[in-house]
Amino acid sequence: MADRRESEAESLPAARAWVRRIALTRFRCYARAELEADSRPVVLTGPNGAGKTNLLEALSYLAPGRGLRGARLSAVDRRPAGSEVAAGPWAVAARIVSPAGEIAIGTGREPLPGEEAKERRALRIDGAPAKGQAVLAELLAVIWLTPQMDRLLQEGASGRRRFLDRLVFAFDPAHAARVSAYEHAWRQRQRLIEEQGAAADRSWLGALEDRLAESGVAIAAARQELVRRLHAAAAVPGPFPRPELRLDGVVESWLEDAPALAAEERLRAALAAARSPAGPPAPGPHRSDLKLVHGQKGVPAEEASTGEQKALLVALVLAHARLMAAERGAAPVLLLDEVVAHLDEERRSHLFEALVQLGAQAWMTGTDEALFLPLGCAAQFFRIKDAAISAGSDR
Repeated sequence: MADRRESEAESLPAARAWVRRIALTRFRCYARAELEADSRPVVLTGPNGAGKTNLLEALSYLAPGRGLRGARLSAVDRRPAGSEVAAGPWAVAARIVSPAGEIAIGTGREPLPGEEAKERRALRIDGAPAKGQAVLAELLAVIWLTPQMDRLLQEGASGRRRFLDRLVFAFDPAHAARVSAYEHAWRQRQRLIEEQGAAADRSWLGALEDRLAESGVAIAAARQELVRRLHAAAAVPGPFPRPELRLDGVVESWLEDAPALAAEERLRAALAAARSPAGPPAPGPHRSDLKLVHGQKGVPAEEASTGEQKALLVALVLAHARLMAAERGAAPVLLLDEVVAHLDEERRSHLFEALVQLGAQAWMTGTDEALFLPLGCAAQFFRIKDAAISAGSDR
């Protein structure tokens, strides 16, 4: 298999955008580290606690949001052994390759003087300050799976919404700004109602609800459209279970029967009717849920075994990558933490074949390098030990 991989490596499709270099400063366990790569899959191996997941987390900050752990910015600062005091604010610098050429991205925690309880994430693109994180979605599509997400299909809907939104960002970068605008307007509305109750300024509430109706319906429509396309893209033969998807939500149901403008009017009216804190909860995309079914068995994903749930998520990510490759010319950058640990040989082989065929720069971690050796020269190998990165395989 390795010989065949070598020949395949010579003709790998060029990725639309991939990470050429990543440098970390005071990030988690890393005082300072950097890694240079090409567009092939990247394999990171080493013992538990060496810093593999921390490196993937650094890469996840090349996308909008709070990274793959969802951590507070200050929690990412490196704390030297034996010290509870951070060594200083963290920073991540990267160079990505895109059709427009190489782009430099710099991000990190920016302390706000005199406001210890607040923190802000700084972002610079080619050395110039960026207006917001949403611009990252226009430069690089980044999707991840981590062991912490293994319970995604069993726990609350909020995690599934965030996962789905990450998939939408890859196709529709403006979705990130819409979600941010919706969440900001929702917090303002709730604070106004909680603090002022019936005395709240109705004109201000109406303005906020106009924003919520407009952005909320746009969010629901973008999610609904991607779920429809993913459902079709996932219907391929192979060793992974076939995920069947649907979006469960009030606004989504309105969009099934009426145009977007009519759904906006209904949402605006529903929000106005739900202004009392003691009244019924207001509908909106913040209450929607992504539902998955094991296609071959016909059972809800939350009732499948843990291994089947993991396989369903991998199948969904591969379907998304195939869809991006077909519609946008290249797959997203994939961060797959410990992804092969619980896959049998057939599924590991299928995963590797799919990643190589897609030309995806997939960053995969594991403790057992032997599981990745079938990739051969189609991948690049790095060892991590005690927060030190070295190139090459041990074998």
